[in-house]
Amino acid sequence: MRKKFHKWFWVWDVEKEEQWLNMMAQSGWVLDKVGLATYDFISCDPGEYTIRLEMREHDEAYLDLMREMGAEYIGRVVQWTYYRKRAALGEFDIFSDIDSKIHHLTKIGNGLAVIALGNLLIALINSINPVVNISWVNLLCVALLMYALGRIHSQKERLERERIVRE
Repeated sequence: MRKKFHKWFWVWDVEKEEQWLNMMAQSGWVLDKVGLATYDFISCDPGEYTIRLEMREHDEAYLDLMREMGAEYIGRVVQWTYYRKRAALGEFDIFSDIDSKIHHLTKIGNGLAVIALGNLLIALINSINPVVNISWVNLLCVALLMYALGRIHSQKERLERERIVRE
């Protein structure tokens, strides 16, 4: 059996997305295919799989490493890569410690910052065009990206406080 869902997650909600995917696997529906805001599931035994995702450039050597760990590559959406692993094969964590989680969030933040800067530059260029001034669209994108950066920064701060408590 198959199910398809259309669901949107913001970039700062990566943990929420992963939790939802694992909740679906716990209820007997494992992710089988992924697209932009589209998730295809197939039936499985409840709790049979663990799902993980990360932002990463395509890297065949890394995919081979994940396969060696028993993880299956499900697919990717832009830079987001999705994996699943049978729970019977053991624990499945891509980020084994707080520092690797912080590094991942930094990588996400850096990507958002580049996109925000690009939109700001386009807005400035569009603002000097007297015929069609649509710089407000790019400024709106910059505002959303700055909000996303703030959310990512808050998550990093939470992890840094957690690291201090653990030390």
